Amino acid sequence: MEIISGSPEQTRQIGKKLGQLAKAGDVILLAGDLGAGKTCLTQGIAWGLDIDEFTASPSFTIMREHYGRLPLYHVDFYRLDSIDDIYDLGIDDYLFSKGLCVIEWAEKGMELMPEERLLIEIEYVSENKRKLDLKASGKRYNGMLNDLKV
Repeated sequence: MEIISGSPEQTRQIGKKLGQLAKAGDVILLAGDLGAGKTCLTQGIAWGLDIDEFTASPSFTIMREHYGRLPLYHVDFYRLDSIDDIYDLGIDDYLFSKGLCVIEWAEKGMELMPEERLLIEIEYVSENKRKLDLKASGKRYNGMLNDLKV
């Protein structure tokens, strides 16, 4: 499914709808260049989980936990250099948890990710416009995309 977002606010609203559809154990992987809108989308996901606090990029801390309707495990692989670094995080504890795991720069660790997941590739089109390519793997995520009304 391809969605064109015309503004950061629209990207957050798409994320909010994804957060509202999220269930415990879901995994959403985000890929895209710097400034593409990964953190903006995650902020919306947090809103959809009824998380009030601001969701900043965890680039320097690697992982942040936020609590709302479900725990949100917001992970960023940007500063990690190898698959071993990603594995050493104990990433399985978050991928197979009772919360929602959202991973920025997921392309750096795809071989460790579960087969069933939602991958969102975000592409910079112009200053405010982004193309989101949502790729569902598995029945759960196909259903999630079917329920997504944007």
